[in-house]
This record gives sequence, C-alpha cells and structure tokens, in this order.
Amino acid sequence: MIRAARADELERLRGIEFAAGEIFRSRGMDAIADDEPLTVTELALFQTRGGALVFADASDVPVAYLLLEHLDGNAHVEQLSVHPSHARRGLGGGLLDAAEKWAQVQGLAWLTLTTFRDVPWNAPYYRRLGFEELDPDMLDDGLRGIVECEGLVGLSRWPRVAMRRRVGSIPTSTRKPWKPSASRWGTSAR
Repeated sequence: MIRAARADELERLRGIEFAAGEIFRSRGMDAIADDEPLTVTELALFQTRGGALVFADASDVPVAYLLLEHLDGNAHVEQLSVHPSHARRGLGGGLLDAAEKWAQVQGLAWLTLTTFRDVPWNAPYYRRLGFEELDPDMLDDGLRGIVECEGLVGLSRWPRVAMRRRVGSIPTSTRKPWKPSASRWGTSAR
C-alpha cells in the first residue's frame, strides 16, 4: 500500500536508504554506499509538506519510499529507495505512479530526477518507466543547480544525468510490468 510517510517512520526511511545503497558496492561505488542518508530533520521537511510517500508491507511497515519537492514548476524526485528484501517487485514504479498523481493534483507538468547514467537500476530503469534524458542545455535553473551541487559533493565521479517524464503521458493501466533479470538490485535514485 502506498501512503504518506508518518513522522515516527523517518528513522526507518534512513535504514531503507542505507540498505538500498549497499548494492552500489557491486559497481565499485563504495563512496555512494557509504554516503549518509538524509537526516530525520531533512526527511521531516519532505514529510510535513506531503512530499514523502512510502510503500508499506502487509504489516503497514515501510519497505520503500520516495521524496518529492516542487522544482522549476515541476515535481522533482529527490530520492527513491526500495529495501533490497523487497526489490524487483514493482514498488519503485508504483511510487513513481503515486508521485505522478501528486504532481497532477499540484498542477505540475513533469516529474524530474537526477541519477547515475550507467547504473542499471538507475537511468536504464527510469527509461523503461518512460523517463527521457535531458541535455544540459534543457535544464531549468533549479535542476541545473542540483546537478552542480552533485558535482561539488563528488557524485560526478560517475556520469550523472537529469531525466524527466511528462505527467499523464503513460497511463498506468497500459504500462508493461518490468521483468527482472537474474541479478538482484535495490532501487535508488541516488
């Protein structure tokens, strides 16, 4: 079930992000796996504004989450993390669909995000879900600022891209489910 995150769940969201980040070690990206998740205070900013969504299991415990914010007149996905124990079940896609509904209610035209270009569970995954890569000259000021900040903190050691998907462009009823391959990946928009 997808719902808004509650204040008492924010520490759990940090644990989900930490666990999801571990898979980056398999690509030699230990610095990403070691990166500290957002603080409870930072997560609370998203949660109090209604921009923190969780996918909760049958016991109503979050196993995945997505953070959204307004940026350049669009809905920007700041973070998407799925705990590895629940990966490859469509939770990330479901959260992105919920983010799209959030954006529609807000009257926003696009979902945007930044991610690693060559990490299979990053840009290639988002392409399968209807996102397109943006050329650097297509970035609005806010998205350009995020890309620049990511470079300043060292994320540009690995190629990064900004991506977007038009809100309402892919009806959820016609989306084809993602077929998993033999390997397991956690999903993270890092």
